[in-house]
Amino acid sequence: MPDPRTDHLIDLALEEDAGLGDVTSRAIFRASHRSRAFIAAGHDLVICGLDVATQVFARVDPALKVQLVARDGDRVKAGGVVLRVAGPTASLLTAERTALNFIQRLSGIATLSRKFADVAGPLGVRIVDTRKTTPGFRALEKYAVRCGGCHNHRSSLGEHVLIKDNHIAAAGSLAQAVQRARAAAPHSAKIEAEAKTLAEVRAAVRAGAEVILLDNMTPAQIRAAVAAIAGAALVEVSGGVRFETLRDFALPGVDVISIGALTHSAPAADLSLTVLPAKSSRKR
Repeated sequence: MPDPRTDHLIDLALEEDAGLGDVTSRAIFRASHRSRAFIAAGHDLVICGLDVATQVFARVDPALKVQLVARDGDRVKAGGVVLRVAGPTASLLTAERTALNFIQRLSGIATLSRKFADVAGPLGVRIVDTRKTTPGFRALEKYAVRCGGCHNHRSSLGEHVLIKDNHIAAAGSLAQAVQRARAAAPHSAKIEAEAKTLAEVRAAVRAGAEVILLDNMTPAQIRAAVAAIAGAALVEVSGGVRFETLRDFALPGVDVISIGALTHSAPAADLSLTVLPAKSSRKR
């Protein structure tokens, strides 16, 4: 789940939205006024971010009491309630937008990830994200990817060696880049090298790369590359893969497909908070 940076993100979000207070809610409601509310899905989705939303409510006012109706990673139908909250009305309304912003963003990523995972699972291919994340939100967004059933690629530059085109250009050749990385990287580190052409694929195999990333290749080029690699390395495909074309790229011999859109292009999920009418005894 989220790392300690989450507390800082919540603080930043609340400072941004309510740093000067909530003039509307405080003007209308006395501190003693209390309400009950629920958050529900506007369409079928995979929910994510409920624990973060709970922290938001608690940070605004510890008197706000949250009851989780769903768990992160659950599939929720349109109209399904995911969270109930009760407490001081002004505090509840102050926390509303910030809590929803976290849930909507993370649920959007989880929902899109689930679409990819449902297709890729039976094909035996692992779908992973990339580092194309919202600055500061990487841990949360990668958590949402996992809630949706996909997997994480490296979370930072320090996790493993990934030699990309600019490394190769600056080093002079793919072989030189792999050789230098092998000499300097920790003994336990795998060496992954990006290849844009069959010539680079063959160079990566000769250099002993454990993972070869096939960048922006067509399905026909991927088949040829898989044949050239012949099991000597794990095969990752990246670039140009959309949900509509996923099956075209999930070819025999492909182990991993990395898709930046899981995080950088996931639409926000539709969720909303509804306050129950004053003195209402009905329950949803």
